[in-house]
Amino acid sequence: MRIAVISNYRTTYEARRDLAPAFKVAFRAGCVMGFALSSLALLVLITLIAVYRQFTDLSVEEIHTAEMYEQIAGYGLGGSTIALFSRVGGGIYTKAADVGADLVGKVENGLAEDSPKNPATIADNVGDNVGDIAGMGADLFGSFAESSSAALVVLAEDTAFRKAAAEALSIEVQDTFLYFPIVLSAFGIICCLICSLAATDIMAVDHPEKIENTLKWQLILSTVLLLGGIYIACYLTLDFDADFLGKVKLNSLYELNAFNAWICAAAGLIAGFIIGYVTEYYTSKAYEPVKEVARSCETGAATNIIYGLALGYKSTIVPIFALAIASFISHTVLGLLGVALAALGMLSNLAISLAIDAYGPISDNAGGIAEMSHLGEAVRERTDALDAAGNTTAAIGKGFAIGSAALVSLALYGAFITRVGTNPTNNPNIITVTRQDIYVADAMVFSGLLIGAMLPYAFSALTMKSVGRAALEMVLTILLL
Repeated sequence: MRIAVISNYRTTYEARRDLAPAFKVAFRAGCVMGFALSSLALLVLITLIAVYRQFTDLSVEEIHTAEMYEQIAGYGLGGSTIALFSRVGGGIYTKAADVGADLVGKVENGLAEDSPKNPATIADNVGDNVGDIAGMGADLFGSFAESSSAALVVLAEDTAFRKAAAEALSIEVQDTFLYFPIVLSAFGIICCLICSLAATDIMAVDHPEKIENTLKWQLILSTVLLLGGIYIACYLTLDFDADFLGKVKLNSLYELNAFNAWICAAAGLIAGFIIGYVTEYYTSKAYEPVKEVARSCETGAATNIIYGLALGYKSTIVPIFALAIASFISHTVLGLLGVALAALGMLSNLAISLAIDAYGPISDNAGGIAEMSHLGEAVRERTDALDAAGNTTAAIGKGFAIGSAALVSLALYGAFITRVGTNPTNNPNIITVTRQDIYVADAMVFSGLLIGAMLPYAFSALTMKSVGRAALEMVLTILLL
């Protein structure tokens, strides 16, 4: 957040010269947030495992490895606790400041956007840093920590894996096996680092139309590169002797190998890309949905509100189907571990997703500083061009956060089911249940729940849009008369 604050005025300063240097400053500041968060999250997780190992008996016969990863799950709980306060508190602050500044400035006093005569503008600028930088970062950090913890717990708890590992593998090789979720995330950071160079050193952003296209290519390039990077991570950590892999039947049903793990992670990665692309389509000024909402403003606030709500409801249809299909494929291939790997796959390009998300509020505040400093129309036009694309990228970040949270919730539920379904120490005080007793974890059931929950919003979108269209035609007809 501090880097973002410093970069606000630096972006404004560079906008005095040209659009390209201003874009580089804003995007590189976003990369600081993306790479720092994902790298530190991974570093802390590895450090926790290394510290816990100093106090854990790694004898497989005594099943202490599984108990250690149960304790690591607290990392995800801590991340989600911080995310709750940062995301909700920061989000409420930034939206309240934004709405308040617009109401008192534009509506009540007729002031320009970010006018220096409006003291609420300062609160709006602060809110962008608090809500869209700190809040969104905490939100996605919580999702990353939870999905990593869920994958580790499910993999370490599985009785079939432990039995096969005890018979065939040394403790060092087991560590490689169990570190697979962490290696997957590490390869994601490397691939995102390569992709970020394309935006700042290869693609020249010398025209406003190129800004959004450059950011869109970041998603495309990171997804394509990660499809190969994830397979390399699977090959390095899961490429064991075929006889041993044949024995590793997770939950006595799912065969864990490099290809199956890649399928699950790739399903989550592609689902995340679809969510990001659909979010960009529904929020970008270059496409028809936003243009349609803009045209509805010509006849007043009522039709604008109806069209806006209908657009928001309609935008959930494709992402929900993407999540449902990804969860079904991953569960069919590797069970509950597959769902956790799908969540990790969706978050594997977390660094780039956060970079383009943080780019938005930095550009927004740069425009506010340009207005309050009276730097002229040319500078304001450049910062507005950056900000227009930034609004879309901020929405893409929210789409990733919500989509990953859906998969992470099922992954955490899977970790819970795996834990309560086993009693490795035969402790009479531990309650166990059979996995068949809890049907929500079934792939078809969970996918159906997602689609069923989406249907009311889809139908509401169609009906509300029809109402808005009819009202718009009525107003235009009367005005013509």
